[in-house]
Amino acid sequence: MHTHGHTNSPPPTASAWVQRWSHLVMPGARMLDLACGSGRHLLWFAQRGCQVTGVDIDTTQARGVMPSARLLTADIENGPWPLMDHNTGRPEKFDLVVVTNYLWRPLMPTILDSLAEGGVLIYETFAAGNETVGRPARPDFLLRHGELLDVCKQLHIVAFENGFVAPPERFVQRVVAINTPHSGAPDSPVARYAL
Repeated sequence: MHTHGHTNSPPPTASAWVQRWSHLVMPGARMLDLACGSGRHLLWFAQRGCQVTGVDIDTTQARGVMPSARLLTADIENGPWPLMDHNTGRPEKFDLVVVTNYLWRPLMPTILDSLAEGGVLIYETFAAGNETVGRPARPDFLLRHGELLDVCKQLHIVAFENGFVAPPERFVQRVVAINTPHSGAPDSPVARYAL
């Protein structure tokens, strides 16, 4: 493990997609960063007054960036979901779930079940076509065209993009969706989300 040099390096920057949609989340919100990696999104939302939780198979980097965060080290692909509410037997609920550069399809139902009512999902990862410019290149790790739209079909879709971006050159798919009824009636939370 290399730890030298990290103390003086600038904190990692939040994804532009995450930054763009952060205004949908209020201070005090409970935020989950799935496969939190470097901790960049934990830091971003902690600075905006959120209560941040990160899960990764290795939380060393995240702990270095956000030592005050609630961090769970877990193998979410081979082990049990580490954030169960033992009173309900279902996943803990969060006002925001962020997933970037990570895809493990068997977890999709758990991710959706982790959204509180009115909760926001910000998801961005590599998509089909990325095999032509670099890694990941295996279909297991690349979203199929429109796949996030299908996954989020029961949610209120706020934004969706699918295509090539640079730099660095990559194919991505990204969605922002809210766990709320589709009605959009005046008393619905959807009516209050300003784009």
